[in-house]
Amino acid sequence: MNRHFDILAPLYDRAIPPPDPDWLAELLRLPADGWLLDAGGGTGRVSAGLRSRVGRLVITDLSAPMLAQAQAKQVACAVQAHVERLPFADGQFDRVVVVDALHHFANQTLAVGELARLLKPGGRLVIEEPDILQPRVKMMALGEKLALMGSHFHTPQHIQLMLIGAGLTAEVVSDGGASAWIVGDKPHLAA
Repeated sequence: MNRHFDILAPLYDRAIPPPDPDWLAELLRLPADGWLLDAGGGTGRVSAGLRSRVGRLVITDLSAPMLAQAQAKQVACAVQAHVERLPFADGQFDRVVVVDALHHFANQTLAVGELARLLKPGGRLVIEEPDILQPRVKMMALGEKLALMGSHFHTPQHIQLMLIGAGLTAEVVSDGGASAWIVGDKPHLAA
């Protein structure tokens, strides 16, 4: 297993600022009374800003030191697990968020399918990823490759297709920066 994030855990929140919580709340259609899953959520730097807008919050990550940082914030239940095999029931979550983490997942297609499985009908998945089509992101991707991080970046359109393949409707939303936001909705059950 890659241990880069175990080493980075004590510094992570200071080094990488979270996205604007109001922007993310708008994309997630918050507030919502139900459950929010922050998959690959590490220290909780992203979802801590959303805690007051949801009923329950769960953060999953592979790195125990990252999750220890999240637990110290006392805002969420922290669960150490592979995102491709999460220990939750079908349809348990109203919202799922993945910020700057999809490229670190070992099997991204399987991970997206797993996240779609966890969504309730009518639920929403929001994925933020660095836009590999931008030159500065290409440089970052090269740096992660040289650091042997095992990262695999995809275009926003490819991620959109992953969501569609997992049974979600999906669209790419731009924030005008180096990130792409891919929003997927799980259809309601037919009456």
